[in-house]
Amino acid sequence: MQLENLAHYQQRIDAYLQLQLDNLEINDQRLFDAMQYGLLIGGKRMRPYLAYVTANMLHLDLDDIDPIAAALECIHAYSLIHDDLPAMDDDDLRRGQATCHIKFDEATAILAGDALQSLAFDILANHSFNNISAQTHVKLMQQLSHATGYQGMCGGQAMDLAATGEQVSLSHLQTIHKLKTGALLKASILMPASCREDLPEQTFAGLQQFAEQIGLAYQVHDDIIDITSSEETLGKPAGSDLEANKSTYPSLLGLDGALKKEQQLFEQALTALTALPYNTRNLADFSTFIIKRAH
Repeated sequence: MQLENLAHYQQRIDAYLQLQLDNLEINDQRLFDAMQYGLLIGGKRMRPYLAYVTANMLHLDLDDIDPIAAALECIHAYSLIHDDLPAMDDDDLRRGQATCHIKFDEATAILAGDALQSLAFDILANHSFNNISAQTHVKLMQQLSHATGYQGMCGGQAMDLAATGEQVSLSHLQTIHKLKTGALLKASILMPASCREDLPEQTFAGLQQFAEQIGLAYQVHDDIIDITSSEETLGKPAGSDLEANKSTYPSLLGLDGALKKEQQLFEQALTALTALPYNTRNLADFSTFIIKRAH
């Protein structure tokens, strides 16, 4: 399945990200090259895509969404660089190419991730928004920091590492993935929604419910394709979660159980969309895309 306007939004965010890099004063070429490599090596740009289609649905100015989409992608890129490090998942391949610490070195990869995290907040903080208040600008910074830090992605990653080699409960695994993967996907929807300052609270709550269900479904599907897709398709080693003795939905529920869980989350996400007073087709298509993708 091909998402409508996906290529357009990929080109838009890649051009915007390249512009942000080009605007940096280069102090250390090797670090800059590693940042650029980690950020522009490829990828589906799912978080920017979600931000753009949510904004379009809410009739927002996409010029105000560019820094949000860029900040989200910088955070995502930094997380992947760090995830691949020997101290974390110790992966040599990402998107079919050498991981950042293999392409450069471990110290440079750590610094590249750190710098991309800082760049995310720099882009968002320094953008001159056209149609949002200073109060909403601050709220966007709060949403990004919450999704990224201890109460979001980093906290989830720590819990995931602590659970390696342990048998955890389904509810604990769900908490891990709501933070590790779901928090940033959720922010990709709720940050643009916050830019619509007259959005009814009920509509915001509906988007939040959708984001939570689809963020978890995204991770369930990642767990599934880790054991059902090939290394060539994934662009990284297949079965790495199994080899690392990580708790996953297939390991806890079996493959059939994980597929049923994914379908349940998918249906709950679509139900949340039906209550929204907007054309939600692109978000519905995204939901289908994430449970049908092979990588």
